[in-house]
Amino acid sequence: MISPVGYTNYAIPYAGVTAVGTAATAINKVSGVTPIGPKDTLIVGKARSSECQTCKERKYVDQSNEGDVSFKTPSHISPESSFAAVSSHEQEHVSNAISEGSKAGNQLLSSSVTLKMSVCPECGTAYVAGGETRTTIQYNTANPYENSRKSAEGSLLKGINFDAVA
Repeated sequence: MISPVGYTNYAIPYAGVTAVGTAATAINKVSGVTPIGPKDTLIVGKARSSECQTCKERKYVDQSNEGDVSFKTPSHISPESSFAAVSSHEQEHVSNAISEGSKAGNQLLSSSVTLKMSVCPECGTAYVAGGETRTTIQYNTANPYENSRKSAEGSLLKGINFDAVA
């Protein structure tokens, strides 16, 4: 059982130690340590807040055209839970691809998820900055209406990604 030091009396039956009354008494039993304050006191530095301002203001939003996934509106995720939240969101995209690939005549060829890591410049906390799911589905080409729809989508989406750096 683990409990906070100083709140209860505790005993360590091994190593010859029997009982210690308070946290300050326990610290005084440690040898080879130079005290930094008055005896029987603990010096504790100022505790920093759990999240810095940058982490508090960070929001996540989905950029795909799938309407049935989470994070369609900007939402805050703490750095500690960013891995779980982004992973589960990307799994929603994979589930959609699996259901689309399992339709008659369609075949899901591949699906991959990439998580992007980053470090907060203010507090140095590592977090998952985002994710990307890539899927390849082979569609049934026997239906002429489906072929027309795919070619129309292709012409609309052509050139939508623009890399200003290159």
